[in-house]
Amino acid sequence: MRDRLILLPGWAFGPAALEPLAELLREREPRLQVEIALLPTQPQSGAWLDELDARVPPDSWLAGWSLGGMLATQLAARRGDSCPGLITICSNPCFRSRDDWPTAMQAEVFDAFEEAFRLGPDDTLKRFSLLCSRGAYDPRTLARQLQVSLLDQPQAVSAAGLRLLAELDGRAALQRYVGPQLHLFAGSDALVPAAAADALLACLPDVEVDVLANASHGLPLERAEDVATAMLAFMGEGEDD
Repeated sequence: MRDRLILLPGWAFGPAALEPLAELLREREPRLQVEIALLPTQPQSGAWLDELDARVPPDSWLAGWSLGGMLATQLAARRGDSCPGLITICSNPCFRSRDDWPTAMQAEVFDAFEEAFRLGPDDTLKRFSLLCSRGAYDPRTLARQLQVSLLDQPQAVSAAGLRLLAELDGRAALQRYVGPQLHLFAGSDALVPAAAADALLACLPDVEVDVLANASHGLPLERAEDVATAMLAFMGEGEDD
């Protein structure tokens, strides 16, 4: 296990949403240096990956939640052998559905959400927190936790992140990256269908994929202990080989 892990949050969220998971990882594996990297704050979505590549330390495990996982995937493929492993959490290779990837949010639903965000960002972000908590054991508490984790940032920055959610297609990057991969999904996710897990395995039968039952899109906050357990077990594989 190389000793540095970088966590990337999901769209519109700051480090607070991943801090409980980070703390558990640090407690259970003291030699692991766990850092949460903010997503870029540029209004030009095309520059986000370059910015992350410039400031995320090399030779680090990359893990990300939702959009963070999609960006971690692209960065892992770019770095190749210098990235020791990739972990995604509730992260679909294509967030918005496509003709050849239907196991995603329906395109018309995503487009309506993006338009709602343009017209009323504050209300839309609150709704987004509710969507992230739908399917959780205690959705009200999780929604409140997620709402206080939302970033206060210019609308143009959040809009750029939404565009990346619509445009990124991680399938080629996942196939190109030959390092170890773990992809965690939530069985009751309202944003990323659990069926995406099977679709991903059909494309990449050699990667590790797991679906945590009765869990929401807010998986890393809602079920931090289970996620930490899965991550550390995966990262420790092969250490004694």
